[in-house]
Amino acid sequence: MSEGQASARSHAPVGRPLLSLTLAALMDEVHAHSGAVYLLSPDQPVLEMAVMAGLPRAFAAPWERVGLSAPIPVSDAVRDRRLVWVGGGEEMARRYPRIAMVLPYPFCLAALPVATAARTYGAVFVTWPGSHPPELSDREREHLTAACDRLAARLERAAERSLPLAHEPDLLAAPVVGGAAGSLGTVEAARMVSRLPYGLCSLDLHGRVAFANAAASDLLGVAPDQLTGAHLWAAVPWLNDPVYEDRYRAALLSQHVTSFVALRPPDTWLSFRLYPSTTGLSLRVSRARAVTEMNRAVPQPGEGGGRLVTITQVLGLAGALTEAVGVQDVVQLVADEIVPAVGGQGLVVLGSRAGRLRVLGHRGYADPLVVERFDGLPLSEPTPGGQVLRTGVPAFFESREELERLYPALQTHPSEFSAWAYLPLIASGRPVGTCVLSYGAPHRFSTEERAVLTSLAGLIAQALERAMLYDVKHRLAHGLQEALLPHTLPALEGIEAAARYLPATQGMEIGGDFYDLVPVDGVAAAVIGDVQGHNVTAAGLMGQVRTAVRAYTAVGQAPDEVMRSTNRLLLDLGAELFASCLYLRLDAARGRAVMSRAGHPPPLLRRPDGRVRVLDLAGGPLLGIDGAAVYPSTEVALPPGSLLVLYTDGLVESPGVDLEDALAELCRRLTELGDLPLDDLAEALMRHGPHSGDRLDDTAVLLLRSLPRP
Repeated sequence: MSEGQASARSHAPVGRPLLSLTLAALMDEVHAHSGAVYLLSPDQPVLEMAVMAGLPRAFAAPWERVGLSAPIPVSDAVRDRRLVWVGGGEEMARRYPRIAMVLPYPFCLAALPVATAARTYGAVFVTWPGSHPPELSDREREHLTAACDRLAARLERAAERSLPLAHEPDLLAAPVVGGAAGSLGTVEAARMVSRLPYGLCSLDLHGRVAFANAAASDLLGVAPDQLTGAHLWAAVPWLNDPVYEDRYRAALLSQHVTSFVALRPPDTWLSFRLYPSTTGLSLRVSRARAVTEMNRAVPQPGEGGGRLVTITQVLGLAGALTEAVGVQDVVQLVADEIVPAVGGQGLVVLGSRAGRLRVLGHRGYADPLVVERFDGLPLSEPTPGGQVLRTGVPAFFESREELERLYPALQTHPSEFSAWAYLPLIASGRPVGTCVLSYGAPHRFSTEERAVLTSLAGLIAQALERAMLYDVKHRLAHGLQEALLPHTLPALEGIEAAARYLPATQGMEIGGDFYDLVPVDGVAAAVIGDVQGHNVTAAGLMGQVRTAVRAYTAVGQAPDEVMRSTNRLLLDLGAELFASCLYLRLDAARGRAVMSRAGHPPPLLRRPDGRVRVLDLAGGPLLGIDGAAVYPSTEVALPPGSLLVLYTDGLVESPGVDLEDALAELCRRLTELGDLPLDDLAEALMRHGPHSGDRLDDTAVLLLRSLPRP
């Protein structure tokens, strides 16, 4: 092809992209057995499933609409603009426990973004049976990437020409018409099957019966014409249980043979064996020769709850809510996970305090004032949020007219939404709030949907109650921490100082790290330490240690004496906690510092020329271990312009990272950034520490710079 022909072809008019054909071709290239295409919503950060192939859409019901922040493969692929590979059930359980909880079957999955350099259009995922190797081959990776790039290019050209995407049906194999023989061969096949002594059924991907022989009809106790075309678990009442439907799902998704035993009332046990393929399943039914106690323990109809699609949806969202910590985490997770899943566009979470409504959080409202004007209203006011919170009875409004008919006062309150579900959040038998789901258009709430939303409200209530308790403890812990640490550092002649403290991000976000700077007799005393633990006990002991160091400093003890006295104090208190500590006296006028160390990380010294070295001081054991321990002191020269860096181990220690390497990296950063103003330098050191994102330990830093003499 000539260059001119290629150029003309690249600018040729294009039709609407056919997502289903693209997906089918992609799956065929890599021999995947199911997949789906998601498109990014134009007006909100939500991925919506456009077409699915190979499996019924019900398998992915909890993820038909997902937020971009949701921790699932397609969202990760879009956010990071990369291929996400999950090589089996164990890896899925480790990386994406929500999916593994709903689909606990062996399968492999790849998710990729559908994006050009300028814009992201959506994502694709495909799955393979559990027999696929745990690694994605280079050939498969290249085919997947190239196919998604081609789809993104077609979507880009369609967008440039304002071509809308037409609705496309999912790609599933059409069921075979039962009993129709079109040739002598098929007639003989039907005769052969009818002569077999055990039951045989053919199921399509939806679980509908396409064919059943006479033996199957006899064993199941259902006439052949009532079986054909119906879902197996709907046509056979005693099979209408999620436990049995789960086996069908397991067979289709894993493409492995599965089996189960079920009781046909009143006392006949039957054995079922499912042989899957990409077009459906073959089911063999026979009398069970031996039934174990485990088989007899299989739940019977009515014991297993509702339909499995509803159960999987609730399970997936329950898994999401277990990750919420504070109230705002709950609000964010409900907005990201639940609101898209149920088709809503807006969310308000209400609570109460002192007899008044409180808006705990909201999402999706263009004008926040629409929500915030309800904050502080008395619960006695005629509002649906207050009514639901007081009574614990859910309220569903399918149109604005219905809402205004029951609450005329709301006619004066404009709203961008047209339907609402007000769900009471009841935990431990008492209402803790109201969850308001808002819909952009009138919405009919079916009986099943109301049941699902009410179930979700119970899960949200439990998460919200935990979060509210956590927030109270969090505020108390931070109040204690702030009371125990210095509010400001004193201004000292000849010395510039700055300090920072960051709590661990796990537990109560409170710890035993402390620092202090005390002027005494024309010099400065500085201390930094770390009491073992990350709880209120550690914080309380930290306050006692800091107060003791101040007292020993005030009476004029030398650094080694301060350490010995503090060590004896910890032993006398009997706290059974240890502490590391570094104490120094700094005389800026003489350019000297005397230091004593008790099991604490060594300080760093940055000289005026920018060179940094680790001060490997002699020292003693941790405080609180040995009452006879001694803590020798060391004198260090501090010429004008020198910078002392005191820190706790949270700044340098990280799992899997060698301490020497971490110290070397810290020295390198000090060489580069040491001339910054001390406040900026302190921020930079904390921001780039090993736990700057998820901190396993609390961290304190105290910076002391010797200023040039007048």
